[in-house]
Parts: sequence; structure tokens; C-alpha cells
Amino acid sequence: MQQAIYLAGRGAISCIGNNVAENIAALREGSAGLGPIRYLSTVHAASFPVGEVKATNTELAQMAGWSGTNSRTSLLGFIAAREALQNAGLWENDRVKQQINGKRLRIGLISSTTVAGMDLTENFFPAFLENAAAGKLRYVRQHEAGATTERIAAGLGIKDYLNTISTACSSSANAIMLGARLLKAGQLDIVLAGGTDALSKFTLNGFNTLMILDQQLCQPFDKQRRGLNLGEGAGFLVLVNEKTAALLGGNYTVKLAGYANANDAHHQTASSPDGTGSYLAMKGALEMAGVEPAAIGYINLHGTGTQNNDSSESTAIQRLFGDRFPAMSTTKSYTGHTLAACGALEAIYSAVSLEEQVLFPSLRVQQPVIEEPGVVVTQLRQVTGLRHVLSNSFGFGGNCSSLFFSLT
Repeated sequence: MQQAIYLAGRGAISCIGNNVAENIAALREGSAGLGPIRYLSTVHAASFPVGEVKATNTELAQMAGWSGTNSRTSLLGFIAAREALQNAGLWENDRVKQQINGKRLRIGLISSTTVAGMDLTENFFPAFLENAAAGKLRYVRQHEAGATTERIAAGLGIKDYLNTISTACSSSANAIMLGARLLKAGQLDIVLAGGTDALSKFTLNGFNTLMILDQQLCQPFDKQRRGLNLGEGAGFLVLVNEKTAALLGGNYTVKLAGYANANDAHHQTASSPDGTGSYLAMKGALEMAGVEPAAIGYINLHGTGTQNNDSSESTAIQRLFGDRFPAMSTTKSYTGHTLAACGALEAIYSAVSLEEQVLFPSLRVQQPVIEEPGVVVTQLRQVTGLRHVLSNSFGFGGNCSSLFFSLT
């Protein structure tokens, strides 16, 4: 029998809230955070709605209690990671709490990102291009992905184990998977896993070049969908194994019962039309949990709003579930696509769905991709008997990951 992995704490920041409570309130109210670009300096400011966190870098630094030069990605990540530790009762004297009942716990941080400090790098190049001897090097020191993890870890006081994952949109789901594996192997006692990404010119220009941005508010899993809206944010979860759970004495209600990843091996930026990677990831997560597809009560879809993604994901779901679909919705209609952060943010939303027996609706859906009545949730739905939830994160490069959560 597999060792259980429990969700002991959670933290989130996105365009719909600066903490978990604000995020959940917005989901319940059907209040999206998408709108015109306010903080990112770009020629596309009037062209594309985005999901910006409602704070300047200076305001985020004040929230974090940081000084000096810090990337927006690191600031968002630290704020969410600190909340997760606070929620787990593992934050003391502005540092992670490592001693519990006289025992020193081994704590690891697995953070994920796609852009890392790209927002700072973009500040370096204008002066550098005019004069190769100019440009402030402090803007490029946080460029690489691992620098974000190191900066967050330094702020938290975590030193035992650091790792960085960058597998596009599945990044933080894979961070959660790796954390679970390390806990099961006895390598660590506690893992703080998740992801963080800030909006940047690089991502906005890149997705625009791919012609998959929506100039209106996105309509994921709608037949008339036009593309995605980019977002930013961070989500982190504190994961513990059974031994640590007993030591902490927490009454944990949700466990990570299964997980799997797979790869389409189809295209650099497109999912396979038949959804092979998506199907294998979902199937693998269910097999690890030891449940049949019929046991799933709800799927938090990857659901970006692009023609390719939603078609591929819906095809994979039909292959796995046949004509017995669970309820499903996509919260990217609230937050936009937060890239490396989406897997962790949506894991948090999925856990709350289980705890509060609620299904958050997809916004702006008029003609659902899956036509069977009630399958695509379009109104807030209070339910009973919900025990198992699947959360999908399918990214560029064919990187497909699914997390399976259950009530304890």
C-alpha cells in the first residue's frame, strides 16, 4: 500500500486575490481578474486582456518585506510560499520552523517557473543595446530559473534541499509530483512545492507570435473560443508524509492520492490532436490511486481556451471516460494562464472543491465543447459526496501532468 501524502498548507497569489481566501472568494463570486494591462510596459497594452496581480513591484516588495532588486517572479513566489508555511503552522520568527517537538525536520523547496527573472532582464537590454559597456548587471543576475528558487529559499530560510523545474505549463504539477516522491522515499520530511511566474514582454510577445492570444476575455472549453489570456501569480503547497503528519498533529482533510506525467512527443508548442499525452497522464494518476474513472467527481481542466488545447484535452477525456463524464470546469477563465504557477494554483482550488463540496464554474461558456448537459459547470454548484478530483496541467513540448486528490 502506498504511503499517503497530505496537503498540510497552501498559499496563493493571482489576479483574483493576494492570498488563498481572496482567491476562493473570487471563484465563489464568479469574479474574474482579467482586464487591461496596467503594470507591464508593452506596446500591446491596449490589445490583450491579462490577469495581472493588482500590485506594483514596490507594493509586492512591501508585502514580502524585501528590499533591493528582486524579480516580480521571486516576489510573487515568496508571498505565496510564506503563506503556505504559515497555513501549515511552520512559520516562526520570519523563518521556516524546523524544530517540532525537539526533532529537526528536513525541509525542501521545489519551485518551478518558465520566465524566472525575465522581467528584470528586459530592463537591462535597452541601455546595453545602445552601449555595450552600459546596462546594469544587477538586472540579469536573477535571469536563470534557479535564481528564483534560491531567492525564495533564502527569504524562507530553507537550506536542506532546493530544486527547480521548468516544464512549461505543467511545471508546478511536476514540482508537486517530485515532492511526493521525495517524501515517499524518506529523503525529506516536508516539501514546499509549487510555482511562480510574472508577466513579461517575452511571454506576451511569444504567445502573440504563436497567434493564440485572445483580444477579448477568453472562453475556455467553448466552441467559439478564440485563444487564451495570459496571467501571473504563484501557488505553493506544503506536502507531508504520514510520519510527519503524525508529528505535526494536523487534521489534514485532503491527500495527493495519485499523479502521473506523460509526453505527446508530437510538437514543440501544440498538443497531439488525439490527446495521447493527456490521456496517459490522467490514466496513470487514476491507476496510482487505484480507482476507476467512474469514481472521479470533478476535473479541474487545463482548459486554456486555445483551439488546440481544448480540443486535445476534451478528446482525451472522452477516450478515458467514455460517455460517463464527470463534472468539469476551468479556472483559467478567472486567472488567465499563469504558466508555471497554474498547476499549483489549480491544485489548491481542487483541494478546496473537495473540502467545501463546491464546483467552481467556467465563465463565459455559451456552447460547451462537451455538449452533455451539466458536464461543463457554468454556475457555482454545491454538491454532496465529492471524494475524488483530478487536476490537469498540459504544457508545451508535450509535457502532460495530472494530479489526483482525495478526501482522507
